[in-house]
Parts: sequence; structure tokens; C-alpha cells
Amino acid sequence: MWKLVVLLFCCLAIVLADDSRVVSTAQGPVRGRLLPGGGVYGFYNIPYASAPTGADRYKAPRPPPTWLTIFEAEDRKIICPQHFVTQTMNVQEDCLVVNVFVPDTDEANLPVHVYVHGGAYQFGFGLQEKFTELVKSKKKISVSFNYRLGVHGFLCLGTEAAPGNAGLKDMVALLRWVNTNIASFGGNPDDVTLSSCSAGSGSLDFLTVSSLTEGLFKKVIQESGTVIGAVGTQVDPIQNARNYATVLNFDNVNDLNSLEEFYKSVTIQQLISRTDAILNNEGVTSRFGPCVERDLGQEIFISDTPMNILSRGNYTKVPRMYGFTTMDGSVRLSVFDTWKEMMNEKFSDFLPSEFHFDSEEVKEQVAQRVKQFYFGDSPVGEHNFVSYLNYNTDVLFAFPMLRTLSTRVGALGDPIYLFEYSFVDENSPGFPQTDEIGARHCSQEMIVADGDVTAATNEYKRMQEIMRDYWMNFISNGYPSSSDPSLPTWTPANAQRSPHMSLGRQIVLRDSSPIPERAAFWDELFDEYFRGPIVDMDPVPTTTPTPTPAPGAASSLVMSNIIFVSLLLSFYFTLYLN
Repeated sequence: MWKLVVLLFCCLAIVLADDSRVVSTAQGPVRGRLLPGGGVYGFYNIPYASAPTGADRYKAPRPPPTWLTIFEAEDRKIICPQHFVTQTMNVQEDCLVVNVFVPDTDEANLPVHVYVHGGAYQFGFGLQEKFTELVKSKKKISVSFNYRLGVHGFLCLGTEAAPGNAGLKDMVALLRWVNTNIASFGGNPDDVTLSSCSAGSGSLDFLTVSSLTEGLFKKVIQESGTVIGAVGTQVDPIQNARNYATVLNFDNVNDLNSLEEFYKSVTIQQLISRTDAILNNEGVTSRFGPCVERDLGQEIFISDTPMNILSRGNYTKVPRMYGFTTMDGSVRLSVFDTWKEMMNEKFSDFLPSEFHFDSEEVKEQVAQRVKQFYFGDSPVGEHNFVSYLNYNTDVLFAFPMLRTLSTRVGALGDPIYLFEYSFVDENSPGFPQTDEIGARHCSQEMIVADGDVTAATNEYKRMQEIMRDYWMNFISNGYPSSSDPSLPTWTPANAQRSPHMSLGRQIVLRDSSPIPERAAFWDELFDEYFRGPIVDMDPVPTTTPTPTPAPGAASSLVMSNIIFVSLLLSFYFTLYLN
């Protein structure tokens, strides 16, 4: 009998050994497990850096911990502090962890794909998208990770305690970790491709204009986000900090010393308690996000505006896939019923916060001009709902990407493979206010990522095959080629934003710019009114008074903010949970 027990134990040990893989990293050994379905090993929640906590929580990340025994790299669902979370999430202030997905192969020097999650810089987590099917079928390594969010990751006071861009510095730490450790997993540290959509895509643009990232990646896939527009640079980061402190019931906001001490003294729970107030209507760049930093004698992410850096051509030049969807403005779908009234009452509140006007009169004149362009003489309503989507698509995503592209190419920069994604099929959801359907925000990323396609149409499966082919060939060789000889050859765009690949029910390389008339309209306004972020901030505090923080939250928010946050959160969490 005992021989049978020993035999069973040995068999179990062999099975467990085959089910796991131990990799040596610079911090110590880590053990990953074979994922259900086989073909891919998953290494979850490995610390790539340490997030400072308490009064230091806004500073750059610190080195990661080390260990001698094997670190069990299991999925503990760690996420960074954020306002809305599900009960299955494990919120930690020290949340800087990386996930690595490795194909079941002994091959080395595999191409590496690093995914940066989106979420308006306010919420999200590394595992909200997975690319394990690509890892399994294409022999690539995929990496995802957390970074600090919202005020926690992007408070920018220009002080030693809160210099700014902590979340972006987390990304730099992650890329350095990949450069040091990915070879142990079978990856090539000199063949790293970054990809993302929305705010994650914007962060990729920021990573390319920072001198801290030189040599850490070779290719970029940017989708629906750049350094201006919806996920661009904070125009006035100190005013944003004052506004949010007021929401948290702190009064002495005009004294920068007191403001800094307030933010150092609040708990992390108090800090994130009113994230809903950050996603307000009057200019998306009034929320916490990337900023231009002051030189404090520390490592600086960027010290000039991104557009200035791009114009000079002094940045990391890499090949990139670059595009948006025809209805990226669907991120503002759920607030339509509220915002149509607000837009009819005061349309100027919806102009880009990056624009500067000499007077309120000029601002109102420009607002009327924009409203006329999109809606004509009619009020905003159900009858012109598609115009509402077009406006938000253009002002938040499409035009900012096209303008940035022209600046990059004009500076003799990157080869950019431009696309407009419009694919829909009979299963694509329609919009409640109209019979029309369209490619929603980040749908070009979702079709590439993991997902259940058992009920999908053959047309959808075919498009998924095409998109994954473009993606993975670009990751492999820096060019979005297709194995299908019937598809057109994709050539880089020029400064006139042409040609571009139209990725719809038909795949066509168009010798033109996407949305040419709408882009020309915004080019004219941009040339005249774009200001960009404030670079000269208030003086650095020299004293440290101790204010009395009032941790309660004010409730002077319009309902549209809450609806918008809920929409985006449900969008991202649905991707992960499904």
C-alpha cells in the first residue's frame, strides 16, 4: 500500500513540476504556472518597484524588494488605489507589480510586447486586457503592469514632495525592469514594443518624448490617445490641485506650502474618495495627468511641453502604428441626456481647455463657430446625435492624434503607419439615440486582445485575424504587414496625414487624410488658440506650516461626472472580468 502512495506522490510531483516554471530575476527566483488551456505560463504580481507611501507617496518609485526563497507569482488581483473597485480587487498603496506571460517554449530572444492600461489616468489595472492568445500562437512574450493613478500618481506641485509624473516614472521603472529581467523569461530586451489605447496610448507618447526612456523600447502601437486632447498634459496642474483640495474641504488652497502639507497629511483613502470630481466637463486636461516638471535637482520626466519637444525633433524616434476609431467619442455616450442641455446653454464650456482666449467675448464667438460647424442652427439633440459623437471624437482623440502626427513627421521623426478603424458587423451594438452603429472607443484594441468569440460572426473572426496579423508582424519586424497577399501594402504617412489604412469591412489604403474637412477646421483653431500647459509654476515652498485637513468630501458635483466615471469604469472592468 505504501508503495502505491509513494508512486502517486511522485506522479503528482511530476505533474506539478510540469505545471510550473521557475525563473531567476535580479530580485530572486519567481515561479509561474501554466494557464488553463496550456501553451502559456503566467507570472503574476511580481514587484518591479516599490511605491513610496505616506507623505512620500507622490515621489518617484523606489527599487523593488529582493528575496532568497521562490516568489510565488500568483494572481492576487493587486490594483493601485482608485475610487471605484470591485470586491474581487486587492487595493494596495504599494501596488507596482508586473505580470509576464510566456509561451511554452524553450526558444530565447522572443519579441516582447508591453501593454500599458488605459483609464483616463484615473483608474484601471494591468490585467484589464490580456493577450495570451497571441503569446500562445505567435511566440511572443506579453507584459502588463500597474502604475499609480489620479492624484496619487499625477499630483504636480513642482515641489520636492510632489514633483509630478509619479505614474509615468513608474512606467520608466517598469521598462528598466523589463530591460534587466526579460531575458530570463526568454525575451529579447532589445526588441520591446509598447501598445495601448486611450490614456495608455497618451502615456506612450509621453514615454517617447522623455529622455529617461532612451533605448528601452523599439516600437509603439498607439490607439486613441496622444500628448494633447483627452489624455494630454495638465494645462494648470497647481490649479487642478487647488480645485481638488477644495472638493476635499481644504480651504487654504492659495498658499502652496499649506497645499503641499495638506496633500502629504491626508490618508490614501481620503485622497481617492472624490475621484469622480476629477473627471469634470470643463476641459479634460483639468484632471490629474502628466505635467511639465520643474528642475528640482531630481530625475525629471519632462521639463518642456511635449509639443515643443516634438517640434524640435529631440525625442526617441521609433516606428509606430497610430490611429483611432470613427466613434471614439462614444466615451461620452451615457452623459448625452445631461450634456445636450449644458451644451445648448453654454457650449464654450466644452471647448478644449488647452485653448486660450483673450476675452470671454472671443471665447463665445469661437464656441458659436464650433457649434455651427457640427450642429448647424439646430440645438444639440437626438436628431443630431451622430454630430455629438463626431464632435467628441474629434476634440478628444482624432484631431489631437492627427496634429501630433504632423508635428512628428514634420520634425523628420518616426515612420508612422496611420489608420482609421471603422469595423462593425451585424453583432455590433447600436447607439440608443440612433439606428446607426460605429466603431466605439478602443474597439481596435479589444478585437486583438483575448476574448470569447464563440458567438462571433465569421466576418468578425476574419477581421480579428487581420488585425492580429498586422499587430504581431509589427511587433516582430516594425512593419504592419499581412500574410494575406490580397490586402494592400501599408506605407507610412507624411506630414499631410496621408496615406492612411481604412480598417473597416473593407481594408483600403487611402491616399488621403482621415476626416480631412473636420481636421482642417481644427487646424485653423489650433493655430490661433492653442496655448498648451503652463510651464512657469508658483515658487517652491520654503516653509512648512501644518494645516488642519478636513477629510470629508464636498458634494458639489453635477450628476454627469458620476455617470461618465461609471461608464468608463464599467467599460474597463467588463473587459477584465469577462
